[in-house]
Amino acid sequence: MTQVKTGGRFMRSGFWLLQLGFLMSFGMVLHYVVGAQYPTGEQFLKNVTLWYACPWTLSTAGVLGGALRMLAVGALYAILGQQAQAPRVEGMEKAAVPLCTIALIAMFLTGYLGYFVVDALWLTFYYTPLTDGKNVWLGLRLACMAVYAVGVGIALNDLRRASYALA
Repeated sequence: MTQVKTGGRFMRSGFWLLQLGFLMSFGMVLHYVVGAQYPTGEQFLKNVTLWYACPWTLSTAGVLGGALRMLAVGALYAILGQQAQAPRVEGMEKAAVPLCTIALIAMFLTGYLGYFVVDALWLTFYYTPLTDGKNVWLGLRLACMAVYAVGVGIALNDLRRASYALA
């Protein structure tokens, strides 16, 4: 596969995932409008690291930021791929786009929908100091971020290799 085609795949996926991030932000707005499902206690108000007031803030930021990174990586692939001596994207490098895409969709599923699943198991886990529920929920999102980082790392290594081929 050529670098230009790979760049196009990155940019198309990044564009659609950017739309997903914007869609996720509607949930945040509705959460603010409706208010928290449970009363927040003193402990919750002291812990600013909970992304005050909305449990989906971190996932939304992760998907939006990840989508923008995919657009940037795609643009780099497209620019480097315009050169006549640009190497082909082969082997493990082909996995970069699916890894990044799947990781960001999983970030949505674990952070947004997974909130309700974990909340059913550990009632009020987000608003009260129930560390088991928070650790499960954050651990799932950390796993998604790790998969995304592997995909981006593969792509950046491929881009580095392509830039050396041009020099």
